[in-house]
Amino acid sequence: MSETDEQRTRPVEAGELHDGRRDEWQMPTEPYRPPPPAPPFSWPIPPPASAESQPEHHEFHHPLDRVTGRLPRRVRIAVDWIVTIVGAVAIVLAIKAYVINPYRIPSSSMEATLHCARGPSAPGCESRFSDRVLANRFIYHFQDPARGDVVVFETPPAAKAKCGAGGTFVKRIVGLPGETVQIRLRRGAAFVYVDGRRLEEPYIEHDRRDIGPEEKFKVPASSYFVMGDNRSQSCDSRVWGSVPEQNLIGKVFMTYWPPQRISFR
Repeated sequence: MSETDEQRTRPVEAGELHDGRRDEWQMPTEPYRPPPPAPPFSWPIPPPASAESQPEHHEFHHPLDRVTGRLPRRVRIAVDWIVTIVGAVAIVLAIKAYVINPYRIPSSSMEATLHCARGPSAPGCESRFSDRVLANRFIYHFQDPARGDVVVFETPPAAKAKCGAGGTFVKRIVGLPGETVQIRLRRGAAFVYVDGRRLEEPYIEHDRRDIGPEEKFKVPASSYFVMGDNRSQSCDSRVWGSVPEQNLIGKVFMTYWPPQRISFR
């Protein structure tokens, strides 16, 4: 019998395959345990950057730290507060000087468009509180003043002499440069005519018109004829003449006080 026949006829032992190789699989000694559940998905965390790729550390993080960085902490805090307050005040002053400025209405010359506070020294005022308005100081750098604009302006010297008050006034532009403004009486009330045509003024209540006299004015170049909406209580261009363009401060665009009077125009 050949060697091959002997291998075929020899009984197969446990753990031995038919071709004579040993089976390495063995019965596990411990019971099967399922693997733990997978964690919820999350983006992989990038590996920490190497020392070479990290940005260079700067000792100073704020421009002011270059000056105060070596001072005691309390001194640095005080300096920061001072710089912050000074900067805020400078911004407010710049806005008031070049952008927007608030004004209070002191007299009844613009009633009932703008109210003033009632009192013994303020005849004709109808409100408990004076209106406070905001004037756009830079708008006339980009456009010309228009008829109907309510403007704040520095009063000419004649206004202080004839009206007994100076400083800043709030009036409405009625006549433009080069125009002829006339005051004509119709049925006992004065109406404004510009270059011979009656001016429509829906903002004036009938009982606030004055009763004359009839007058005629020529508006000079680069000047504006202004009047108050409360014609019978307004000392305006009819008394002291037109306002030079350089005296205009800005256009009133908002009433911000009192709260129930908040409005834009």
